[in-house]
Amino acid sequence: MEKAMQQSHGMGYAEYNRKLENRLLVEKRREKEHRKSLQMVSTIMTNLKHY
Repeated sequence: MEKAMQQSHGMGYAEYNRKLENRLLVEKRREKEHRKSLQMVSTIMTNLKHY
């Protein structure tokens, strides 16, 4: 988990947990990526319906 946090967000879990600012930044990034993924799935599903 530590390595994944470091690679994905450029900070370790301890640093993430220490400051509210860091947590908010990471959670905003996660939310943005989640929305992007949902949009991609929606686009794929729409395209599949046309075939």
